[in-house]
Amino acid sequence: MRTERLRWALTFVLCLAAAATGLAQRRYGGGLPSNATSFSANNKYDGRFRFVRLTYTCGGNCYYYRREPSWEHGYPLSEQNLMQIMSAITALDPHVEDSMVIGMEDPELFKYPVSYMTEASFWITNDREAASFRSYLLKGGFVIFDDFRDDYNRGSGGWANLEGNMTRVLPGLQWVELTPTDPIFHSFFEINDFNSIRQSYDVGRPSFRGLYEDNDPHKRLVAMANFNTDISDFWEYSGQGYAPVDVTNEAFKFGVNYLVYGLTH
Repeated sequence: MRTERLRWALTFVLCLAAAATGLAQRRYGGGLPSNATSFSANNKYDGRFRFVRLTYTCGGNCYYYRREPSWEHGYPLSEQNLMQIMSAITALDPHVEDSMVIGMEDPELFKYPVSYMTEASFWITNDREAASFRSYLLKGGFVIFDDFRDDYNRGSGGWANLEGNMTRVLPGLQWVELTPTDPIFHSFFEINDFNSIRQSYDVGRPSFRGLYEDNDPHKRLVAMANFNTDISDFWEYSGQGYAPVDVTNEAFKFGVNYLVYGLTH
């Protein structure tokens, strides 16, 4: 019964998202500085959950989509729609409209336990940024990487780029291929089969990878990577009819589980 109620709740909220996204406007235009670290639109911390999108210096042809830097792809509809889901089916009571856009060196990041990065194959880091992000993750922060692939024709570094950057951030930790038995896939919804996620436009199968604290799968997952897939694409376009509701709901389930896991571990 609980699963059935949640399924209908998701369907209902997606209908709400359809109305909301039709009115939503981009607060930042395309062509933003790739190394911007703060924004006047960010609101002050008030204790309520906000979705945090990480900005970064980007390399390669990272302005290929709408002349936006790669870290901006999907902003702000992806997070707004996901926060509508979180608001409807959990007790989190998040901010829905005003997400955060923040750099990894910004001390404000430490007020937010979960962060998100898109297109990490274009991410360029440095020692100071890596040290700051290391402190954030070791103090209990959790990061979600989404929407990246081995897209070398656009000058991205592919998986090797993320792996190299995170080696600077957390030396010694090794990425592992996750399976549906890992706890993150059971933190709210029961996800027992990765085949439930369809590709939006990527080719081949998605890969779900993680970094465990001390390389111990019995400890906390500090980083989650959706590789060779774009789950947030379904969040972004959930109100525009590009994918069936059932398919979009599956993508939302992954997002909800990630956030709940990050907040409870």
